[in-house]
Amino acid sequence: MSRLQVVSGKGGTGKTTVAAALALALATEGKRTLLVEVEGRQGIAQLFETEALPYEERKIAVAPGGGEVFALAIDAERALLDYLQMFYKLGSAGRALKKLGAIDFATTIAPGVRDVLLTGKACEAVRRREKDGRPTYDHVVMDAPPTGRITRFLNVNDEVAGLARIGPIHNQAQAVMRVLKSPETAVHLVTLLEEMPVQETADGIAELRAAELPVGRVVVNMVRPHVLDAAAVRAASGDHREAIARTLASVGVTGSAKLVEPLLDQASEHARRVELERTQRAVLDGIGVPAYELPYLGDGGDVAGLYRLAKELRRQGVGA
Repeated sequence: MSRLQVVSGKGGTGKTTVAAALALALATEGKRTLLVEVEGRQGIAQLFETEALPYEERKIAVAPGGGEVFALAIDAERALLDYLQMFYKLGSAGRALKKLGAIDFATTIAPGVRDVLLTGKACEAVRRREKDGRPTYDHVVMDAPPTGRITRFLNVNDEVAGLARIGPIHNQAQAVMRVLKSPETAVHLVTLLEEMPVQETADGIAELRAAELPVGRVVVNMVRPHVLDAAAVRAASGDHREAIARTLASVGVTGSAKLVEPLLDQASEHARRVELERTQRAVLDGIGVPAYELPYLGDGGDVAGLYRLAKELRRQGVGA
């Protein structure tokens, strides 16, 4: 399995939750996983119910079998200071530039610099080795920007490499792209079985393929169980509503006007949901990308829920 797992998705699809569950699943059985956040929202800290992540790698969870999950919130300004020290040995001069506002300018105004720094830090973690030659992390999982920005975010290093044809910036950008466009990387897109997220997923996959970035899986999130069979769905949709009401009344369900009709309305809504999901599954099938499915957690996305999702991902082959 690819060592850099990039997770994107339309806002509201639960991509941060999926990224966290994926990191836990990959860390099972003694592995070490780094979960990286690049948007500055501290969503990972909230999910794991811990304090805000600093700009350093910190262990935040233990996976089944003794594996470990570390997390890092990448700060573009701090990453640029690291970069200046690594390639130009600026030291205190780099800190002086920060005080003068030059660092903020570079990370917010200069085209592409911010994204180069964010992706570069994640790729460095993928390449890092211990003294005995083993990778520091078995897997790095990136909670990436939403689907509408993901291709530009990952491909910006090519643009920078074209602008700077020699020197450290060119070399850094090329090193990052060698990781991002290799079998070491997989870009997963999270969706719901709804029209807009599915369409955005289809568009995102087409853009990734056009940019020659490695598409991983579609992750269908928040899948609800179908509690009615096909016949019941048709009945609830209107074919036999009156007969159902009479049947309920015959077995002692009283107050049909106040109780039976709302129940049938709920069943009808479920029927419409089932039909919508059937249609959107067909669209996803047509994309030709394998999928994982994760259940809807009615009790919210707490730590226990993350472990349940991680177990489900393992059941579907993650980390095998």
